[in-house]
Amino acid sequence: MFSKILIANRGEIACRVIDTARRLGVATVAVYSEADVGARHVALADEAVAIGGPRPADSYLRGDVIIQAARDTGAQAIHPGYGFLSENPDFVEAVEAAGLTFIGPSAAAIRAMGLKDAAKALMAQAGVPVVPGYHGDNQDPEHLAGAAEAVGFPVLIKAVAGGGGKGMRRVDRAEDFMEALKSAQGEAQTAFGNPAVLIEKYIEMPRHIEVQVFGDGTEAVHLFERDCSLQRRHQKVIEEAPAPGMTDEMRAAMGQAAVRAAQAIGYSGAGTVEFIVDGAEGLRPDRFWFMEMNTRLQVEHPVTEAITGIDLVEWQLRVASGAPLPARQEALQIKGHAFEARLYAEDVPAGFLPATGTLAHLHFPADVRVDTGVRQGDAISPWYDPMIAKIVTHAPTRAAALNLLASALTRTEVAGTTTNLGFLARLARHRGFAEGAVDTGVIARDLEHLAAPTAVPAAARALAVIAAAGLHETPGQGFTLWAPLRRAVDFEDPAFVQITGPNRIMVEVAGKQHDCTLHPDGWWVDGRKTGARFHRTGDQITVFLQGAHVFACPDPLDRQAHGPASDLTLAPMPGLVKAVFVAPGQVVAPGDRLAVLEAMKMEHTLCAARAGEVAQVLVAPGAQVEAGAALIRLAEEEEAA
Repeated sequence: MFSKILIANRGEIACRVIDTARRLGVATVAVYSEADVGARHVALADEAVAIGGPRPADSYLRGDVIIQAARDTGAQAIHPGYGFLSENPDFVEAVEAAGLTFIGPSAAAIRAMGLKDAAKALMAQAGVPVVPGYHGDNQDPEHLAGAAEAVGFPVLIKAVAGGGGKGMRRVDRAEDFMEALKSAQGEAQTAFGNPAVLIEKYIEMPRHIEVQVFGDGTEAVHLFERDCSLQRRHQKVIEEAPAPGMTDEMRAAMGQAAVRAAQAIGYSGAGTVEFIVDGAEGLRPDRFWFMEMNTRLQVEHPVTEAITGIDLVEWQLRVASGAPLPARQEALQIKGHAFEARLYAEDVPAGFLPATGTLAHLHFPADVRVDTGVRQGDAISPWYDPMIAKIVTHAPTRAAALNLLASALTRTEVAGTTTNLGFLARLARHRGFAEGAVDTGVIARDLEHLAAPTAVPAAARALAVIAAAGLHETPGQGFTLWAPLRRAVDFEDPAFVQITGPNRIMVEVAGKQHDCTLHPDGWWVDGRKTGARFHRTGDQITVFLQGAHVFACPDPLDRQAHGPASDLTLAPMPGLVKAVFVAPGQVVAPGDRLAVLEAMKMEHTLCAARAGEVAQVLVAPGAQVEAGAALIRLAEEEEAA
């Protein structure tokens, strides 16, 4: 076993690796960018080395600097985590050339799976099923029609070049093929300048099921499957293990196929073989096909650890240090069911827009596993993925594990940034999901409900008024000669409080009255226990009651807080101004593009909130701006006139 390792990553995966290394008595070295100088993984590690600026290209992607840090600190091996350099074969070779051990597969194995077409050909040779289709160069319409017949309808015609759904047609009957082909080729030629297409079997009800494999370079085992079908725009949201509806026959077939895939490339370490599954007729061993192999540890590996009782990071360290596989296939068993939900800083109703902010309050339930790279008081940086934590539950049955997940999400508290907690909680209680009817289209089909703003309980609003009045901890007593004292409260809605007795307040908000009493076990509203908790940051109050509810308490002396601000277009988060589309004097209509802001690996288009004339452009392309920075000002209507 190694005595010291360097972790070439950040955030929750770096913290996760440190936890196992510490348990094994292995010292750890963290690396950090300028943006991460105070990060949790830096605090947890035994040593830490600065490697550059906040951009990944200036820090976490600088393989030469990371290798030098390992050598300078006496680390014997480098754990890549996932993302960044984890699947870079050139980095693997550089690590080994420096006399260090890469905790993962060989460069050759990574390259073998790096090109999807070549990987599929290799898998077919190894006896791993691949999606039926035609990917050849012959573009003769009759040849393509014959290929479609051989694949079996329905099929998907797909443009070889480009993406975005252009040049793509579903064909259900042979007699419709030629017309669809002509249409797809014409669209592909217009969009990409290349009319070439390929033919693939259309999967009626696709499910994304992946198999965790582990090898020592010669032998390999599988640690069963994970179902990752709950996705939004091909991004996983909630994962579970084992897959609902899985049969022993199907599990054996998928597991054997995954092991053949790993052995075909001499795989060493943890990896994931991803399959696309047709779930239209249940899970059948002749209805799954290879998609790709991830040659690293996966984000969702905790659910596999939960059902097997195995620490995959420990296995990685042992095998990389020269030990054989820690267990044989027959020794591995499934125990219970597990779920993982990915908690992000993002604004779901606004289209899952990534969010930033300082985690002014952060609390997780004690009865679930939480993998996180942040602490209360940390900032969500615009430079990296806005994940806050992975919340993992495990129970003897799927229903119990899912119920615990829904409960844990409701009891998780985050203040200081917008999150997807409400979305995740609704998804965990989705009827179809609870019944095991999962496929990759579940979220899209019910997005309007799942992404709707969280309903605010009346009790939460009443308690927010009490907090705004500063009475949530010590209600006190007050009186006048003739009647209990009633006073107005600065709140987002018209609100009043009236102390009516010891620890008792009558709240009037939005035209309704609520009788609120502070008991030893917390606040009761209208005779019902709430269990609510509070957090106040500046002019915002967050009430945690069946979710997190944020209320504004404007400063009565701040005129701007009470007036419209539609004249100004503000940066919704820190980021880089990529483009500006308007100039002073230009007239815009509502929804017209004004600028593009790049933040958290995504581009966000900022549009005009109203019609008007551009009075000022306050930024230029290339400028780095903070959240709330004024970018463009429209002339006031009197000014424009």
